[in-house]
Amino acid sequence: MTDPFDLTGRTALVTGGSRGIGRAIVEILARHGAAVAFCHLDDDDAAVTFTSELTGAGHEVASRSCDVSSAADVDGLAAWAADTVGHVDIVVNSAGVGGGDRPFEDVDVAEWDRVVGINLRGTYLVAHAFYEPMRRKGWGRIINIASQLAYKGATGLAHYCASKAGVVGFTRALALEGAPHGVLVNAIAPGPVDTALLRGHSESWLADKRASLPLGRVGEVEEIAPTALLLASAAGNYYVGQTLSPNGGDVLL
Repeated sequence: MTDPFDLTGRTALVTGGSRGIGRAIVEILARHGAAVAFCHLDDDDAAVTFTSELTGAGHEVASRSCDVSSAADVDGLAAWAADTVGHVDIVVNSAGVGGGDRPFEDVDVAEWDRVVGINLRGTYLVAHAFYEPMRRKGWGRIINIASQLAYKGATGLAHYCASKAGVVGFTRALALEGAPHGVLVNAIAPGPVDTALLRGHSESWLADKRASLPLGRVGEVEEIAPTALLLASAAGNYYVGQTLSPNGGDVLL
């Protein structure tokens, strides 16, 4: 019986792949047979070490730096990916930044543009760079990392929530265009996950958050990555324009 999660022969591009959720996604895609190219920003040492670990284990993985909010950088990323792994079948837009907890009146234009530029503009730029070759081939998967805060909202995170809500809307609209051409576009909206972004909060805030969750704990990146594998593989062939939300029940609160 064919394994529906087998990605042998597929190629993937993951942004923000040197740490956090992106790193876990790179690893799970590679371990299921995909050739994976990933990008990072200002994280050369971690990217080199991670790439070496995976290639040493027999996986085809390569990495480079890219600012996804820069059109020129993304164009360079697309050219590099084509040279490195060939035609890209699967794109995972995982690069993102938080906004820090600050009242809306303290969010200036530069900070708004930084968060929206990476989280939403970056998702558009990367998807745009790889969508047309997928459409011409008649097969592709685009997976965008949103956030449950796109739905819940959060005090002090208006700019972050707006950027992630934009990702959800973009996902649904592009899915309608892509599906007739074999390009399936979906999103993942994680709840609180143990990453550097979450660890930037105070310990008291984290303790309160853990206590409020139905599971009594935040998630691990390894609990989010399998959702990307589902959407990237044949097991996800009937998902179109969906936003799956592994959130530990936090969205219920």
